[in-house]
Amino acid sequence: MNSVNHLSRATATEIVRHLQTAGFAAFWVGGCVRDFLIGREPQDYDIATDARPEQIEKLFKRTLAVGRKFGVMIVVEGGHHFQVATFRAEAEYRDGRRPERVVFSSAEADAQRRDFTVNGLFFDPVAEKLHDWVGGEKDLQAKIIRTIGAPEERFSEDHLRLLRAVRFAAQLGFEIEPQTFAAVKKLAPKIELISAERIRDELIKLFSQNKVGLASYLPNDRQAVCPTIAARGLVLLRDSRLLPGVLPELIATLLCEQSPDYHPEGTVFEHIRLMLDKMPPDSSPSLPWAVILHDIAKPATAERDPATGAIHFYGHEKVSAAMAERILQRLRFPKKQIEEIVACVRQHMQFKDVKLMRKATLRRLLLRKTFPLELELHRLDCLGSHGNLEHYEFLVAQAEELKKKPAIRPPLLTGRDLIKLGMKPGPAMGALLDEIREKQLADELKTPREAKAWVKKQLQSDD
Repeated sequence: MNSVNHLSRATATEIVRHLQTAGFAAFWVGGCVRDFLIGREPQDYDIATDARPEQIEKLFKRTLAVGRKFGVMIVVEGGHHFQVATFRAEAEYRDGRRPERVVFSSAEADAQRRDFTVNGLFFDPVAEKLHDWVGGEKDLQAKIIRTIGAPEERFSEDHLRLLRAVRFAAQLGFEIEPQTFAAVKKLAPKIELISAERIRDELIKLFSQNKVGLASYLPNDRQAVCPTIAARGLVLLRDSRLLPGVLPELIATLLCEQSPDYHPEGTVFEHIRLMLDKMPPDSSPSLPWAVILHDIAKPATAERDPATGAIHFYGHEKVSAAMAERILQRLRFPKKQIEEIVACVRQHMQFKDVKLMRKATLRRLLLRKTFPLELELHRLDCLGSHGNLEHYEFLVAQAEELKKKPAIRPPLLTGRDLIKLGMKPGPAMGALLDEIREKQLADELKTPREAKAWVKKQLQSDD
């Protein structure tokens, strides 16, 4: 068990104990109970109690009033933050996003107002006793996502729950109960009423990569064929009819055929799904988005050769980059991450020509800040289509060779060096620096002394 998570668990237990010693009821609640019961280490621990916010403040040395009017406090212990919330029964949902007010209530009423049965379990870590007022333990054992109460009512309270149903099913490897899934499909258009930031946060969790929770229940020989969260999540977005409301640009990829010689897998959507399914655990947060968006413009750029029947997508990488930028901006991604993902999308077609590149051009590619991410995107691009990793292996070897030449990374000369050699600042200086860099990457100039000597000759010939 991770020592940090073990410490969080011990601290969360002590918070419950402290509340109970003071005469209050207190339990672990929600996702941490669910994960604890299926043998997964919870990422964080939430606590519910009948103590009011002002009482919680008095009991603990350091607290943060993040949602006092909703009864939510943060208790800071051992460098960790723990959400401690007063039992409540939410009321008066008017906008499908948040309750207008809350009514403090009992533990059982608090359980009844939660979203899904597997998230409605309460656990007393001091007495080591589970409290189940919603049938969550049975659904957990059956690996089912089911709303607490009438599905349409639960989803109407907070439309984000539509997307959360899909996320939990993908993350846990569970099935969505038929009536719950029918309600998701019926109310799917309501997801468009949710803010871009909330949708983004759910999609980030949905496409974060590791094997689905179901794998932990399977024999070792079956875990290898268990789909990943990201791949199953993409399929569930399609099947739940949520895809048009969260990533509408992907709809056109569902039926966009590709030439079987390079893409025997079929449609662009299937290509993306296979890439997500090959994505390794603990991938860069930007990788799934580079995968999802790298071919997003193929439907818009598709052309069929009337003579051969071959399908071409000329310039799709540039159009995809522009589309990717708009999509990520719409979802309110950080600017730096948008730039990283868009660069990968724009440049992904360069990898098919790496063996034909001049040495300097190839080294420029290898030295790009985004190269590691681009390389992994290329590997997945191959695995999700023809399966030929020839260019990937070539680039890995070239990158290893470049590591043995650390002197290549910094430029041999700077603008200040050229000024010392008598050159005036201006466009000509920039062009000369580019030429020096090109010769450095081509191994034609290897030291600052060689570069200075070459510059002096250029300046003398200009005179």
